[in-house]
Amino acid sequence: MSLSDELREELAHIAVRRDCDRLAELSALFHSAGRAHLEGKGQISVHLDFAGAAVARRAFTSLRAFGVASEIRTYRQRAFGHANRYQLHVAGSPRALQLLNEAGVLDAGLAPIETPPSRVIARPCCRAAYLRGALLGSGSLSAPPSLHLEIRTTSLEGANFLAGIAAREGVDLQVIERDRHAVAYAKGAEAVTGVLALAGASEIVLSLAERSVIGEARAGANRLANADQANIARSSQAALAQLRAVRRLERQGVLERLSPALRQAAQLRLRNPQRSVAELAQRAGVPKPTLYGRLRRLQELAGKRG
Repeated sequence: MSLSDELREELAHIAVRRDCDRLAELSALFHSAGRAHLEGKGQISVHLDFAGAAVARRAFTSLRAFGVASEIRTYRQRAFGHANRYQLHVAGSPRALQLLNEAGVLDAGLAPIETPPSRVIARPCCRAAYLRGALLGSGSLSAPPSLHLEIRTTSLEGANFLAGIAAREGVDLQVIERDRHAVAYAKGAEAVTGVLALAGASEIVLSLAERSVIGEARAGANRLANADQANIARSSQAALAQLRAVRRLERQGVLERLSPALRQAAQLRLRNPQRSVAELAQRAGVPKPTLYGRLRRLQELAGKRG
């Protein structure tokens, strides 16, 4: 499985609790992977084309949550190893057209909109969801040593829109226009992991951090002592266990009912999966033992809920 496939798999299994986030993610999926088709008698339908089955199932489930029916179909590409592709067909029912208008995909006259209105990405959670949807729809990730993240868009306006969303959350995306499309991209570990963490791909961020540590150790000809490597490994394993506990509580809808202190600890770990507990504690403005205790409590809660 390629790194791009791993990224889509992780993002496709992130729990969505708010309708505003689901709407923003769907908006990005339609803008990045959708195409409107005019049919007879003024009817319109929309097709979404995806590289992975998990993304197609996620879009299908999200549409159904809004009362919109769709159909998943498969076909085999003529190029690129004849890989399977997945299409989601959405007929132009009144409810479907209403949802597409609410998501900023079609205007009142059923004409496609290049970028959604500001109401769709008004909240930080919605901006993260929109970026996640764009990565699911048209994102690609190249592995180190040439770490590179791209999100393909049909126009320069769409790429600039993604860069603007990322910038509002303190994350850097560059933009370039190519022959028939444009790209919002990030290069280098800090920029790429910032985008991935914002979208919620915390496990990929941890995996990249581990690869970086291993690569530095090899390149430095045992520059890192065995004890240092062991400490890094333990820190990474602990962060992964904390992350999975938070994700489990998030999927079960428990996070929203926890105390503000525990919610803060959970959000810090989600947004900074590669950071040490000491670094997270500094960001939270609390002693390291205090934050460590909160993360342990989150793990205990997740363990009790199975």
